[in-house]
Amino acid sequence: MDIKKLERLHPELGITYLKPQRRVGLIVVLTGYGKGKTSSAVGMVVRACGHGMKVSMIQFMKGDIYTGEWDGIRNLDCDVELIPSGMGFCGIQGNPYPHAVHREAAQQAIRLAREKVESGRYDLIVLDEINNALKLNLVNLEQVLELIRLKPPLMHLVLTGRDAHPDIVALTDTVSEVQEIKHAYRKDIEPQPGIDY
Repeated sequence: MDIKKLERLHPELGITYLKPQRRVGLIVVLTGYGKGKTSSAVGMVVRACGHGMKVSMIQFMKGDIYTGEWDGIRNLDCDVELIPSGMGFCGIQGNPYPHAVHREAAQQAIRLAREKVESGRYDLIVLDEINNALKLNLVNLEQVLELIRLKPPLMHLVLTGRDAHPDIVALTDTVSEVQEIKHAYRKDIEPQPGIDY
C-alpha cells in the first residue's frame, strides 16, 4: 500500500513519520528455542523495505528445502536480496550432508557476509541462523565477532538462531529470546507452509 495514498484516503489516521535525531546502526540478536526468530527477521526486512532501505539476508542453515520467504521477499518491490547459502540443518531432520560439507557452505557464507558488511552498501544485513552455525562449529567465534567489528556505524546487523554466544550478546544493542510455550511439532503435527517454512 502506498502510504501517501493511504494518507489521502484516510487523513483521520494522522500518520506520523518518525525521524530519530541521531541515527544508529543497531546490532540485534534473535535467539531462543521458540518458533519465530527468522520470522521476526523477515518482518524487519519488510519494514526496511517500506523505508526504501537496501537489505541483504544470508541464510546459513537453509538451502536444501524450500521456504516461503524466498519467493515472498523476491516478490517485494524493494532493494532486498535473500541468499540461501546453507545445506540445511546440520545433523537433524534426516539431513544427509556430513559436517565438512556444512562447514564449507557456512565458510562461503561468512566470506560473503564479510564482503557485504565491508561494502558499506547495505542499510540492513540479516545473518539468519548464524548462531546455530557457530554452535555447530561451522563458523568460528572470531569470524562472527569480526563481522560485528567491521559493521559500518549506520548499518543494522541482525543475527538469528538458537544458542547465541555470550560474547556476541555482550556486543549487541537488542537481544530477544523466543521461548517455546507450546509447539505443534510436539503433537506430531508436520511443519505447515506459510507458518513453519
